[in-house]
Amino acid sequence: MSIHPTAVIAADAKLGAGVRIGPFAVIEEDVVLGNGCEIAAHAVIKRHAHLGARNRIAEHAVIGGDPQDFKFKADCLSYTEIGDDNWLREGVTVHRGSRQGSTTKLGNNCFLMAYSHVAHDCVVGNHVVMANTAGIAGEVVVDDRAFISAAVTVHQFCRVGRNAMIGLSSKVVQDALPFCITDGNPGRARGLNIVGLRRNGFGKDEIAALKEAYRMLYSRVPLEQALAAMKETQSTAVHELADFIEGSKRGFAHPTR
Repeated sequence: MSIHPTAVIAADAKLGAGVRIGPFAVIEEDVVLGNGCEIAAHAVIKRHAHLGARNRIAEHAVIGGDPQDFKFKADCLSYTEIGDDNWLREGVTVHRGSRQGSTTKLGNNCFLMAYSHVAHDCVVGNHVVMANTAGIAGEVVVDDRAFISAAVTVHQFCRVGRNAMIGLSSKVVQDALPFCITDGNPGRARGLNIVGLRRNGFGKDEIAALKEAYRMLYSRVPLEQALAAMKETQSTAVHELADFIEGSKRGFAHPTR
């Protein structure tokens, strides 16, 4: 364990083996840092934030801060949970839950680039990338291996599907379809995320099935009919796409004709 003498650490903070804490970092009460975490200079880990192993928190990041919610009360006991092997770069902010007992969650192996923001009560999956200044509002769900480009804003309560890619500076106000590229203002589906799918091991047959499902969404076939046809395929990814659409509460970003 390596702790700089200028760091401020609460007496009840729990620090795992091999933790490194840089100059002027602040670790507040009821914080848990798993084995091998690195907290850089001037970073702040706020109260009730629990981090797993081998997380890297860069300079001036603030993890577990109070939510930006007018209804939030200072005495509310809520949490921030971060998994293992995440890299949160300079100035990243992650806010804790806004309701009693609620939790903002970040999974494993995520990469949050400089000044990106995760708001209260969000649930972010594994291997998610958020580029510089990307921001997701409260109650957003981001599924595994989504890529959110720089300067993207995601409206509260939206969902970003698995293996989705959100284009640069997009304004996302409805659910972003899994396996697809969403781009524009407002965001609309522009096609399959072919490069991302191939990189993540999707085979030719699975990609072909997704292309056909996307074609049905792109055409003027009624949505109910398209979903029924998608459920008749043998593709688990197409079934996931159909289930995602059916579970949408804000509507989804329709493909651009």
